[in-house]
Formats: sequence, structure tokens, C-alpha cells
Amino acid sequence: MGPDLDTLATALYVRIDDLLAQNPGWAPRRPVVGFAPKLSDAELVTLAVISALLGYDNESQFVRYARAHLGPWFPYLPNRDGYNKRLRRSAEMIARVMGCLARECESWHDDVWLVDSTPVECGTSRETQKRSDLAGWAQYGYCASHSRWFWGLRLHLVATPAGLPIAFALAGAKADERDVCADMIDAAGIARPGQTLIADNRYRSAAFEADLNDVGITVLRPATRSEAPRPGARFLRPLRQIIESINQTLKGQLSLERHKGRTKAGVAARIGARLLALTAAIWHNETYHRTRPSRSLTAYDH
Repeated sequence: MGPDLDTLATALYVRIDDLLAQNPGWAPRRPVVGFAPKLSDAELVTLAVISALLGYDNESQFVRYARAHLGPWFPYLPNRDGYNKRLRRSAEMIARVMGCLARECESWHDDVWLVDSTPVECGTSRETQKRSDLAGWAQYGYCASHSRWFWGLRLHLVATPAGLPIAFALAGAKADERDVCADMIDAAGIARPGQTLIADNRYRSAAFEADLNDVGITVLRPATRSEAPRPGARFLRPLRQIIESINQTLKGQLSLERHKGRTKAGVAARIGARLLALTAAIWHNETYHRTRPSRSLTAYDH
């Protein structure tokens, strides 16, 4: 493990341990009887972040790597089944930790947000679609940017121009993006006056824009051919490229599409761990490496 990843993992573990000590209700509930786990929740989440930053999409391989290289940092490491079982139960805890870390970043206060959705494929065969535990949540949808159909989910993401995730949701491929976006902002309680939300034409809706205007958020999107020119259009292209770049970071460096989740809890935890890894890198860069680009993961991928 490289020195930058070492310092990130150490700082992250300490912060997560503090957060869980202050908020014991975040941790998954455990049986009243039985042995106490030897791997703490803070260690578990830190391991999940390390796995995502190193690009592992196979838990058996990561556990072998951890036993060979991470022993000094983690005295006890479970086997693959134990790690997988603990991780599947930790999706909500991971999301709460990510929200706290995001609020500690300077870029959290940016008055511009970007919103987009990207496919998260969950299967490639008709038999998988029929027998999968994800059936009913995952759906068939069309990806216009790649001109292909897929079966799975969409990751809906609200982020700052620095790449910091502000809110996210996993929804079926056919879910209305405007409804999901409005629900994300409402559920996270992040609406604030003077905020600008930059979107594309898939978010075109007078009702959607009116609802966000009511809570102080101005929606900025390109005009369609049938509309008059909209204000701020000349700023949209470079900012829209940023959200595409954020999605590419998640897919390329953090293996978003290779999550290999087979259950709802497994998919939620694995996607959450990748988003937490991105958030943790930005948090660490903005706190300790101010000269480094916020979204730079290069120092942590080895």
C-alpha cells in the first residue's frame, strides 16, 4: 500500500471511528447473543474504501491481498464470506459516513451542482433477469450515450464541479430522472436558497423546475429547438462535461460497472463503497493536499 493511501486510510479510519462512536445507531444491528466481531465497523468501511481505490472488483482477490499486505494495519481479517456478509449489511452506514465526510469538504459549499444519471448494469442474459434477486428493482433501459439497451439500475448523482457527491440514489432504469432528483434533494435535506442545478434536457419539466424554485434552487439546462434561448446557456457545455468526467472516474478508476452485486443489499453496499471512496479522496485532498486536484485518485490507486 502506497504512502498516500496509507495516510488516507489512517485518517479515514480515525474519522469513521469517531463518527460511529458519536452515532452508535448507524452501525448494523447485531444479535443479542453470540461472539462480538473482531473486525470493527470502522475497519470494515476502511477496507471497503481501500478495495475500491485499488480497483478490486473481486472480494476473494482483495481478501488475499489484504492478508498479504495489510496485516500491520488490520490484525484480524475475515475470510471472503465473512467480509461479504458484513459488507452487505453496511449500506446505510456507508451512506451516512459519506454524508458526514462530504459536509466537511470545502467544495460542499459550492453554489453550483451538477446532476446526471448513468447506467449500472446488473446482468446480461434473459435467464439472469428472470432469476435474479434484483428482479423488480432492476429494469431494462436504454443508454443513449452508448446506443445500447441494458438490464439494471441507474445511479443518479448530484455533485459539485469538484466531483464531490452531494446526494445519490439507485433506481430502476426506467425511473423518471426528474422525480428521482427531486426525491434525492428532499430526502437528503440539502436544498438551500441561491443554489444552481445544472442538468440536461432529460430533466426538462415546468413542474420539476417550479418545485425546485420553491426551495431556492434554479435549474439551468439547454433550450430545446422549440424553446427560446435560456439564460446561462453558454456556461453549460464545459460544466456538463464535468459530470460526464465524474461518471467516468466512477466507472474507470472505481470500477462502478464491475460491482458484481447479486442482491439488493450487495449492490447498494458496493456502489456506496465506491462513492465513499471518491468522497474520501476528495475529503483527504482538500484537507491535507490543497495543491492537488480535488478529484485526483492517482496517488491512492497503488
